[in-house]
Amino acid sequence: MSSIKLLNLETLAEYHRNLCKHPELREMFFELTLKCNENCFHCGSSCGADRPGGLPVEEYKKVLDEIKAKYGTRPYIAITGGEPLMYPDFFEFTEYVRDSGFNWGMTSNGTLITKEVAHRLAEAGMKTISVSIDGIPETHDRYRGFPGGYKKAMEGIQNLIDEDAFGSIMITTVVNHENINELDALFEMVDNTDINEWRLTGIEPIGRALDHENLLLTPEDNIRLMEFIKEKRALKLPVTYSCCHYLGEKYEAEVRDWYFLCNAGVYVAGVTSNGDISACLDIPRSERTIQGNILKDSFTDVWENRFELFRTPLSELNEKCKECAQAKFCRGGSYHSWDFENDRPLVCMKEVLF
Repeated sequence: MSSIKLLNLETLAEYHRNLCKHPELREMFFELTLKCNENCFHCGSSCGADRPGGLPVEEYKKVLDEIKAKYGTRPYIAITGGEPLMYPDFFEFTEYVRDSGFNWGMTSNGTLITKEVAHRLAEAGMKTISVSIDGIPETHDRYRGFPGGYKKAMEGIQNLIDEDAFGSIMITTVVNHENINELDALFEMVDNTDINEWRLTGIEPIGRALDHENLLLTPEDNIRLMEFIKEKRALKLPVTYSCCHYLGEKYEAEVRDWYFLCNAGVYVAGVTSNGDISACLDIPRSERTIQGNILKDSFTDVWENRFELFRTPLSELNEKCKECAQAKFCRGGSYHSWDFENDRPLVCMKEVLF
């Protein structure tokens, strides 16, 4: 390992040890609803039209008020779903976020972003947005169970671009064993679109994706994905890998701007559509991972006095991980891809990428 990378990883490992003792809330997720007009096969939260619609908007406002009173307006507010725009009081909440002084962004499938909606998002102070595009038109629509979804999503992205009011417009693509063959075609599409970033992430064995094991990435797929991103970044193109997973010497700080650090529970917390308090909202939900509920608990009290699970390296929970030479850098990997029933990683890049 190069001396510079080793030094940086050692420094980050020490920083993480201190962060576990003194966490900082920097990003707060609000999952306003699990309702969605699409039905994606890989959805980690199994969202859909028949899912719960979310809590009354006043409950989310109370949490925001509590955060502001305790931590000021530093935490970035990330709004997600489901499809957040299907939450009936979406704009009432986002305007409240704006008026409270927070910066905010959202994830969306893009299909509901008309010119009028793009303008309202600008008026509500939205800074960033990530829109999902998961393949060429036919593939995207099939994965998302929504005929015409690709066309509507791309129109939504163009409406955002035309509004010319946002700090970052990002396309996110979940790469699987099938659509990895469409990366070049997708790159052509992205390269001809005036977005700020294209973020690629591998499909994870969580949620509905567990019913499609044939589409999980093989070791060869993972290497191919890393090399694709590395090649584009060498050309100074805005392509990046997601925050997931420790990638080893060859790819750390090569396929994204930073070294691996799972922020769950040390920088990041979230409230689900039923009020449960957790860390990153991609983490499978169970009695162990849910730390409280805003309908009966103070969010800031939970953040400051619980979350022990997320402030102990996952590698400490598994003997094989604990004995791994890379444990201090990997720390057991991402919390969203950890099997909390058997305390083992569902995804490990060791012996795949390094």
